[in-house]
Amino acid sequence: MDYDVKNYIKTDEQTDARIKEGIEKNRKGNFCIKTDAKTVKVKLKNHKFRFGGNLFMLDEIPDKPEKNEIYKQKFKKLFNMATLPFYWNATEPEPGKTRYDIGSEKLYRRPAIDLCIKWCSENGIEPREHALCYDHSFPDWLKNKPTIEVKKHLEERMKQISQRYADKIPTIEVTNEMFWGDGWITDFYLEDDYVVDCFKMAEKYFPNNELGINEWSGDIWEPYPTPRNKYFLTIENALLKGARIDAIGMQYHMFYKKEEYQKRTEKFYDLKQLLSVMDLFAAFNKPIQITEITVPSFCNEEEAENLQADILEKIYSTWFSHPLCEQIIYWNMPDGYAAFAEPGDMTSGENYYYGGLVRFDMTEKAAYKRLYHLIHEVWTTDEQVECVNGKANFRGFYGEYEVEADGKKYNVMLDKDEKTVCL
Repeated sequence: MDYDVKNYIKTDEQTDARIKEGIEKNRKGNFCIKTDAKTVKVKLKNHKFRFGGNLFMLDEIPDKPEKNEIYKQKFKKLFNMATLPFYWNATEPEPGKTRYDIGSEKLYRRPAIDLCIKWCSENGIEPREHALCYDHSFPDWLKNKPTIEVKKHLEERMKQISQRYADKIPTIEVTNEMFWGDGWITDFYLEDDYVVDCFKMAEKYFPNNELGINEWSGDIWEPYPTPRNKYFLTIENALLKGARIDAIGMQYHMFYKKEEYQKRTEKFYDLKQLLSVMDLFAAFNKPIQITEITVPSFCNEEEAENLQADILEKIYSTWFSHPLCEQIIYWNMPDGYAAFAEPGDMTSGENYYYGGLVRFDMTEKAAYKRLYHLIHEVWTTDEQVECVNGKANFRGFYGEYEVEADGKKYNVMLDKDEKTVCL
């Protein structure tokens, strides 16, 4: 296998310049701290931008409790957002019997939502809902049920989730993967207005939340960027019919076998193509969320892990540079605990790809170290600023800051709408 990133990532001087300028223009601002102090120390503590991962392995390794603790430490060290598993067949496996409570029966890769919420709250992580209306994860007890009955149960599900979590989870991902050709659970999924109906129902129960739509990688990034793209048309149609779609989710799973990987990822690793696709969907003037990312290393050899890191650095920088992007979410942080495989079986399911940022033993891969370096050491602000006429002016990344002046520390939010702070 070729391990030279230049043979995977396609770019040019103009694209590289746009990415560099985009980060400077779209992720940073000129700020002013008003104070009587002579100097001010400013340090970014948390990005306004959301970098996340799925939290599916929270306390999910009962035979190795020490790995649970390492998982949690690595997660909160790197991320400020967590995707929570609201798969219906996991939250309500039997009619009326839900698994939201912390003490709920264990289900692999589906930690109880209350447990996730508690951990996120204690660690400064913003939770994100995933798969509110995802037919492939609808429970089997809905099979062969008439659409009117499915909708009735779905409305009750939304009502329960709203009552428990609407004030705790800002982003509600309403629909997920609308283009399956087979394998659906309900006939409701085949309805012409499935997306519209789901969003109108969600708006009723989540009036103050950001409502997102989400779709599979290949239907977004591979085709030539045109308004005839079927995901684009799906969103446009739903909006025209009155659906309130607040954010556009885009998956990015590179689930291709090792022998075809380089050829099949040509479009996905073309940075100009990525920007063009985002520019296309920018026509809706909605925030863009990169919701599920898998970039494989295929093994734990050094060269393979370095290639994974090199690719992630390029694509994360590209997404981060775009003005409408607001979230980037890696999918499985650890190797060996992905879908459709037994823990540690690296020959089957999504484990085959070695798509984690840490190894099965929870040691950091080059990809984890590279993303940490980018997010917390390159895309950060940490400096001492001289005050002139009672003002400390500086340019920094948007987010939550610790400001120190005259020996006192203050926590302040600095973003596009809050650029001046008086101490």
